[in-house]
Amino acid sequence: MLKVENLSKEYQTPAGPLPIVSDVSLSLPPGSAVSIMGPSGSGKSTVLYMIGALEPPTSGTVTLKGQNPFLLNSKQLAAFRNQQIGFVFQDHCLLPQCSVIENVLTPTMVSSSNGEPSQRATELLKQVGLAERFDHRPAQLSGGEKQRVALARALIMKPQLLLCDEPTGNLDQKSAEVVADMLLDIHAEAETILIVVTHSKELASRFPQRFELRNEHLEPL
Repeated sequence: MLKVENLSKEYQTPAGPLPIVSDVSLSLPPGSAVSIMGPSGSGKSTVLYMIGALEPPTSGTVTLKGQNPFLLNSKQLAAFRNQQIGFVFQDHCLLPQCSVIENVLTPTMVSSSNGEPSQRATELLKQVGLAERFDHRPAQLSGGEKQRVALARALIMKPQLLLCDEPTGNLDQKSAEVVADMLLDIHAEAETILIVVTHSKELASRFPQRFELRNEHLEPL
């Protein structure tokens, strides 16, 4: 279960506090799939990064499986993110010097993993349609293929929470549809909690729970 309670973020400026988001609350059981839309600069990514324990909130709490990551020390927090949360960003963030399967295995190198990591990486790459690309470097892949590698990497540790920031934002329509199909199919199979921030109305419309960030607040659609 993910619980987000009264989450707010503001930055200090010479003119005083600048509020970004205010009183965001969500309660999501396993299997939930949520999309968040909003104009550029509205704070969508900030909400995602706070939920993913990448950005500390000014106030409010986040708990995943009953644990508040912001109460952990830096080493514990890094382990929590590695084991409990998967991230997919607009830029795939693959390591150019590493092969496809090495990129997928990267999260397993800093922590004890669930089961045999190489076997799981192979299975995930087959799921995302890259069975023939294991030894390729990122430069040899299309944009859609790179994003599918990023999805497999996000899932390698069997995370409870999968967070995606504009996962189809850099893709053409056909590639975006392929990535969206795989994202939703794999999420349904794994019963993760999935939260996607997107500008795409087409992608957002495929989610059973849809929100928009307006005037610092998260509003249901």
